[in-house]
Amino acid sequence: METIWFALVALMITTYVVLDGFDIGAGIVHLWIARTDVERRAVIGSIGPVWDGNEVWLIAGGGVLYLAFPALYASSFAGFYLPLMMVLWLLILRGTSVEFRSHVVSPLWAAFWDVVFCMSSVLLAVFFGAALGNVIRGVPLDANGIFFESLWTSFLPGANPGILDWYTILVGVAALVALTMHGGLWVALKTSGDVSARASRLVGQVWWLVVLMTIAITTASFKLQPQLALGLRARPWGFVFPVLAVAGLLGVFWFERQRDELKAFLASCAYIIGMLTSAATGLYPYVLPAATNPGYGLTVYSAHGPEHGLRVGLVWWIIGMALATGYAVFTYRRFAGKVVVSSDTHGEGY
Repeated sequence: METIWFALVALMITTYVVLDGFDIGAGIVHLWIARTDVERRAVIGSIGPVWDGNEVWLIAGGGVLYLAFPALYASSFAGFYLPLMMVLWLLILRGTSVEFRSHVVSPLWAAFWDVVFCMSSVLLAVFFGAALGNVIRGVPLDANGIFFESLWTSFLPGANPGILDWYTILVGVAALVALTMHGGLWVALKTSGDVSARASRLVGQVWWLVVLMTIAITTASFKLQPQLALGLRARPWGFVFPVLAVAGLLGVFWFERQRDELKAFLASCAYIIGMLTSAATGLYPYVLPAATNPGYGLTVYSAHGPEHGLRVGLVWWIIGMALATGYAVFTYRRFAGKVVVSSDTHGEGY
């Protein structure tokens, strides 16, 4: 049962990154590929019907984490208190910027919220990447499963690391370029004309950075966290996930050259899924490794909740996720196709 819930939590986090990742990416790129107010409203309009629904997966993931692995929830929310508050404020700023930019008809007002939207999206990508880097690298857990990390210490991984060091910053930058590519592909898919063309050109440029950063973080991760190699060797079937990541990355390059926007975006989804599931497969059974002593790390066996609660929760998880998935499918089908934005700046919405 613990392994099932580990897989479900990994699935929900991966789903969140794939879905909210493209609208975070759209926020990252929209100042670079949209030159006029109409074009910027088109970029925001491409995510407008779905961005808040995408974030449901983050909220649901936190709730599932509390149910399935309460010890992990308590330890990580206490140890990562400062960055979690920063992430919360960045999420608030993104939502505020999308909703507020059209409330006052003023170029200065719209430009201010456009900058807020872009910068909060950039910082969110970096912080989420750094958070993943912390989990892979390990945190300074004590024998009671408690830790607290400063924002930074010596910028070096070790027994007393900070939230930011050279490795977590590297993963944060990798997340930024990956979501830039992911968001650019979504904008190219959902918009038309010059905006779509600029998004495609940006993807072609960023793709090479994604390749370099993927090689860099993979090499550094295996060097800093021996559990990754041990976990994959113990479960040879898990190599399907790195293969999926490589195939997805190559697929983005190929389908972009073929001008197949949908398949290029789906290939980017495959890349993200492959990268995250590779990390989860390698780390298992750890849910939070320790940088101090490997024996202090939290595993699925030491961090899970009561067995009866896990069994009952699985029933409700199936019901809840069926509803959430049904809503997502309806929304994406309802707003399928290219975004059409009126040139009337007094129009309602974006």
